Formats: sequence, structure tokens, C-alpha cells
Amino acid sequence: MSDFEKELELMSQEMGEEPEVKLPSLEEQQAIVAELKQLEAEGKLTPEVLEQFFGKYYAKSEQPIH
Repeated sequence: MSDFEKELELMSQEMGEEPEVKLPSLEEQQAIVAELKQLEAEGKLTPEVLEQFFGKYYAKSEQPIH
């Protein structure tokens, strides 16, 4: 097995350890956008607020997913 194949296998194993998070439906996405726009208009859109919405989609491993 080449080094490249070994790296691919390792990446596959690392990504397999993280549970896949289902993306929200289109309606849920639209509701999120509306809420974020409202918070932005009020000046309350902070990195912490964004993390509440999008943190669950963040990959915990340092390996790129592509």
C-alpha cells in the first residue's frame, strides 16, 4: 500500500469517528436566515451566536473533508 493510500485510509477512519450531522430542511434554513438577519439588524450578531447555529457542523478533526 502506498503512502497516499495509507493517508486516505487514515483520513477515512478519522472522519468515520465523528457522527454525521443532518443538514436542516429548506424551511429550517429559511427560519435560521430570518433569525440571523433580525439579530444582525439589532446589532446582536456575534461569533458566539453564529457558533450556536453552525458549530455543530464544524469538523473536529484537522483533516480537510475534500
